[in-house]
Amino acid sequence: MDPRAASGGDARTKESMYHALTYATILEMQAMMTFDPQDILNAGNTMKEAQATCQKFRKKSTVADSINNLVHRQSLEHFTEEEIHAEICYAECLLQRAALTFLQDENMVSFIKGGIKVRNSYQTYRELDSLIQSPHYVKGENHLHFEGGVKLGVGAFNLTLSMFPARILRLLEFVGFSGNKEHGLLQLQEGASSYSFRSVLCTMLLLCYHTFMTFVLGTGKGNVEEAERLLNPYLARYPKGAIFLFFAGRIETLKGNIDAAVNRYEECCEAQQYWKQFHHMCYWELMWCFTYKRQWKMAFFYADLLSKENTWSKATYIYMKAAYLSMFGPDDCSPFGDSEVELFRIVPSLKLKIAGKSLPTEKFAIRKARRYLSSNPIPLPVPPLEMMYIWNGYAVIGKCPNLTEGMLGTLIEAEEALARSSATELLADDQCVIKLLKGLCFKHLGKISEAEDHFNYIYLNEKKIKYDHYLIPNALLELAILYLDQDRREEAIKLLERAKQNYKNYSMETRTHFRIQAALHQARSAPENGTRSGASAVS
Repeated sequence: MDPRAASGGDARTKESMYHALTYATILEMQAMMTFDPQDILNAGNTMKEAQATCQKFRKKSTVADSINNLVHRQSLEHFTEEEIHAEICYAECLLQRAALTFLQDENMVSFIKGGIKVRNSYQTYRELDSLIQSPHYVKGENHLHFEGGVKLGVGAFNLTLSMFPARILRLLEFVGFSGNKEHGLLQLQEGASSYSFRSVLCTMLLLCYHTFMTFVLGTGKGNVEEAERLLNPYLARYPKGAIFLFFAGRIETLKGNIDAAVNRYEECCEAQQYWKQFHHMCYWELMWCFTYKRQWKMAFFYADLLSKENTWSKATYIYMKAAYLSMFGPDDCSPFGDSEVELFRIVPSLKLKIAGKSLPTEKFAIRKARRYLSSNPIPLPVPPLEMMYIWNGYAVIGKCPNLTEGMLGTLIEAEEALARSSATELLADDQCVIKLLKGLCFKHLGKISEAEDHFNYIYLNEKKIKYDHYLIPNALLELAILYLDQDRREEAIKLLERAKQNYKNYSMETRTHFRIQAALHQARSAPENGTRSGASAVS
């Protein structure tokens, strides 16, 4: 879809708050996918104009005009229907502008500005939610769209905040934020089923949560059935809709139907040509699908496409190209004559900063690639399989015993090759990487004792590890999740607390803390909620 067509003409975006918000939202989605500075600037300017359009319809001295209630607010019950719609649209503009602020600038001032926008937006949503609960609330002609907007905002804030690690949550609660996962999911579910202007956005957020956030930032126990239920009506109505085909592919991936997933991603790429970013999202997923199948040449092909066409993280893409080359057999030739070592060596020079910080995946790739900078480099044993763990790919292949057994075979071969080679200063690191990944394969194949032994091996050899310190807290995390599956909750909680408290300044630390938080939610909520795990309020 061409975003220019969505604007409905420049005049409409100046006169209608919903036209203005819709057009700006589409440009923001484009900016979020490209990370292109010009796209981010255009989206920011358009969202600022949309906010100005919303401002024209707002009541004077309204919900979020002042910080910390320094100015007395008027009662929302005295607002006209148009004025409360202006409030919800204004809050949405603030939130989206804050996201762009974090992407656009690298200095502390921009973070403060963004934080103020987020807080003002949060307070507005809370006020509007209180209005809906009030006995004096009178439903207007378009109340469904207003209430849908409130459910989107309240649901998004609650769900997002509830996922944060405890140390970040304490800081956020100090400045007035709080999040309840169950309430957030319920609000978004109600919003998704309300047939309002924002129901599709509520659906998209839920699909992202169930198919990505619970896997990348959680324990890999997303509600795929719920995601399928949400997606099917849209897929039936828009069978060629790229975004819906993409989520259909993701759902097939998580169900372990890798071939079906590949077909869906290919359909998504064929469905439209205007937004190449959707193609790149599919290339990323296709790269992993072929990794799960251990088809290294096809995985390399998609990593190569990404490195040439997408700007999100050149360092990560080049690292993955080199990683796949390292898995080629002696009789396999490099598709483009690329040298594995040379590719690894250029990774550190490709570092990119977004919002003043390097991407965690990129930092991880750069740290791993540094060992190739010496004149006689020590090769990484299984680099694509290690990065696959960072993206929780073992939770995907765990549903397919044949894929898991194949991956285990590759890891055993790597372990045997390592044993045959001369000992180096990085031997313990490389051995422990393989032990962690083998432990995951054993777990998913139901070989619990072997999995436990492998995770414990890493913890017991902690002092021997020279650089890959992330392995220890992650081994404790995986052992804890193993115990949770066996209903050994107290032991699991002790391990999770040890992983959370005793280790810091290691690769992918924040992502590990997100996963620890998700596992703690699961451990502490299951006795009360039975099968409804992970839905407790944040204390």
